[in-house]
Amino acid sequence: MSARPAPRLARLLEALLDVGTALDLRGVLQHIVDGAAELTGADRADLVVADPDAGGLAEIRTPGPDRPVPETAPLLRMPVHVRDEEFGELRLAGRAGAAPFTVEDEQLLRVLAVQAGVSIGNARLYETARQRERWIEGAAAVTTALLTEEGAGDALTTVAERARLLADACAGVILHPTAEGGMAIVTASTPDDPDGMVGATIEPGSPVLEQLLGGEPVFVDDSATDPRMTTHVRHRFGPSMMLPLQAGGRLIGTLALPRRRGGRPYTDLERLLATQFASQAALALVLADARRGRELLAVYEDRDRIARDLHDLVVQRLFATGMMLESTRRRPGADDVRDILGRAVEELRSTVGEVRTAILTLQQPPAGPPAGLRGRVLRETASAAARLGTAPSTHFRGPVDARVPDRVADRLLTALRDALAAASARPGVSRVEVAVETPAPSPEGRDGVRLRVADYGADAGGRGRGTTVTWWAPL
Repeated sequence: MSARPAPRLARLLEALLDVGTALDLRGVLQHIVDGAAELTGADRADLVVADPDAGGLAEIRTPGPDRPVPETAPLLRMPVHVRDEEFGELRLAGRAGAAPFTVEDEQLLRVLAVQAGVSIGNARLYETARQRERWIEGAAAVTTALLTEEGAGDALTTVAERARLLADACAGVILHPTAEGGMAIVTASTPDDPDGMVGATIEPGSPVLEQLLGGEPVFVDDSATDPRMTTHVRHRFGPSMMLPLQAGGRLIGTLALPRRRGGRPYTDLERLLATQFASQAALALVLADARRGRELLAVYEDRDRIARDLHDLVVQRLFATGMMLESTRRRPGADDVRDILGRAVEELRSTVGEVRTAILTLQQPPAGPPAGLRGRVLRETASAAARLGTAPSTHFRGPVDARVPDRVADRLLTALRDALAAASARPGVSRVEVAVETPAPSPEGRDGVRLRVADYGADAGGRGRGTTVTWWAPL
């Protein structure tokens, strides 16, 4: 006997340690193939996954260039099991001098494969726990945001954006039932071009619609080719989830999370977590709507009280004062001050008219959300203050309301939401500045509008530069 087994045993122990300590699934798999090649001296090691859709992985191999292996080269195969499931197969090929693999090689590889199955199972459990944690944190963040933001439009956008990021989707879409019995897209969050998405409709009678109206989720492998999909934007997308937003037996709408064509299919775990997120988001939307209703009622009550006070106290006193002045003007000997008293009476009458107009205004419903770009940007920055922990500083240059059309404004707001969301996810951000400028010419001289979002860190008293996002579009 020589000292040869000792080094191989040491390498085996080292390989087992490498495989057993990794938690990232891709890292575990890479350690497996590297260890297999190192232990056996194979020119190439591959791990072919039996079900690539389950983890988004098809094949892991040793690094380096693709070296062709002659058909006469030695081959060694070893299955890898995770509990009772066949996860994949280790395939070793090629060896120095075309030497065959030995029984000892096979035994070492079998030990490595057993440890690999345990490590892969642990990595899966860790990834599952991390996914659950992210979705739970996302649902909690949405609930918090909805209970602090204003306006139904902001609430829907918050749900769509957060769900898109959690699901690694290319778009987050909210659909509402239509009067005709179909469903239409009312909110779309996407880093890509959203043109044509809002307003797209699922016509009545669609099989997908029947499931959604019945409170059942719909999972689609390829939106572009699935005959159940009828919207005119379906050709843009591949795998998709359509999840009912249902609370208390009432269907609020549908959350759709499509991925790009050819994208990774959703796993069973992702489908489950997204469905749970949709249920939580629906409940948060109902609570937010109830909160807004209470706040609106409080505003109405406060306005009614102010209107009554103005009517009962101010108007009556002004009217009484006017009567006194009118009576004084008509007394004998008041010729010297008659003109002055007359003007005073007219001023009081005018004041009474203005106060009554104010009372009527108070009795009207509050105005809707601002329609101009300036107001919409201010609303977005105010909504992001809760997530950022500070209100962004917002500046405008040029006639942004008059010069920026709605289609460009919508895209600018999408870019603004994405930039603010990214800033809120970065640690240490203490200050955010938002600037909108038009006209803002491009380097080629084209007229356009520019958005700039800059965040600053807290490590230098809030003065340290962080990240700056610049977005430009032609007018």
